[in-house]
Amino acid sequence: MSEQTAQEGTSQGRRVVVVGAGMAGVQTAVALREQGFQGTVTLIGAEPHQPYDRPPLSKAVLLGKAEDSAFDVDFESLGVELRLGCEVLGVRPAAHELDTEQGPVRYDVLVLATGAEPVTLPGTEGVPGVHLLRTLDDAERLRPVLARQHEIVVVGAGWIGAEFATAAREAGCAVTVVEAAGRPLAGALPAEVAAPMAAWYADAGADLRTHARVERVEPGAVVLADGTRLPAGAVVVGIGARPATAWLAGSGIELGPHGDVLADDRLRTSVEDVYAVGDCASFPSARYGERLLVHHWDNALQGPRTVAANILGETPAVYDPVPYFWSEQFGRFVQYAGHHAAADRLVRRGDPTGLAWSVCWLRGDRLVALLAVGRPRDLAQGRRLIEAGRSMDAEALADPARPLKDATAAP
Repeated sequence: MSEQTAQEGTSQGRRVVVVGAGMAGVQTAVALREQGFQGTVTLIGAEPHQPYDRPPLSKAVLLGKAEDSAFDVDFESLGVELRLGCEVLGVRPAAHELDTEQGPVRYDVLVLATGAEPVTLPGTEGVPGVHLLRTLDDAERLRPVLARQHEIVVVGAGWIGAEFATAAREAGCAVTVVEAAGRPLAGALPAEVAAPMAAWYADAGADLRTHARVERVEPGAVVLADGTRLPAGAVVVGIGARPATAWLAGSGIELGPHGDVLADDRLRTSVEDVYAVGDCASFPSARYGERLLVHHWDNALQGPRTVAANILGETPAVYDPVPYFWSEQFGRFVQYAGHHAAADRLVRRGDPTGLAWSVCWLRGDRLVALLAVGRPRDLAQGRRLIEAGRSMDAEALADPARPLKDATAAP
């Protein structure tokens, strides 16, 4: 961003338009006001609902314990203009204009916060009883399915599949989870870490079938590649998500191989005056030496503060967080911090067949990632140690009775 643009960013005449009314978009609008931006802020959302948080959809909202999960934000008092139920069709950066269903919208600074959209299972378009779980409307469609205690087949044993299976079992449904890989969370965790989690399904009364590929879905049944026919009053597909960026085609905004907006370390895109944040964007991490695409709530919460600071331009900010996420499944609280891809050593803390254990990943003697199951103190201390880049004593680290903060190597 030029010095002139940065200075203009603090003036009252500037207009920031944020596309996407999920966590990343809402927090961008809030952060702009908190950091003193005096110009116009417009938040555009494709859904007609008041902006809402997504994690409760697979828990309280799905089980009927809450009607919605709207953010507790007073947009009117913040001076944020909401345009809901408005789909954005494209952007023309040279003209500083968005094309929307409701006509063109001018901007001085544009923030892309469109999140991710679930991957659909090929061949299921139009088949009755097939569901995704990403939006409030999805959760509301699934709530009566759980209430009627249907036999449910979940396709995919990732984070969302496990969370939905947990809710369905709590509702009294018969649940079968089919996973093409040989273990749950195959795309997220290495085999030696994820393998013990398979037992969680049986303990909860769910039937987990690994190495199980779906051949086709018919009304009332899922047919596997080996010919097995699974009765299904409903089918829930949880096989991943991809950045919701198809609408940027032809804009000149550079995208990565997964459709992610390629942001720099200040969350600026390849086009001037356009930023990207949250699930739709990847960013270079100096901490981990690679570009990260993080589809988790904390990333959508933290990134907006960096975007707001860089729009104001007074104190340029670099975005390089320690990624963090959590999941509640089968009576266990699972937390993860960091990025383990570049690690060269794995250290266990506790018995992975038990209720509480952790796994630490080291690169050299530095802690780079940690998975904690039922050990929130490990997570809290480990996250700080990762941020600080502390050297660890691997032998001390392996003792689950020893606090992580006391397992650092002697200077």
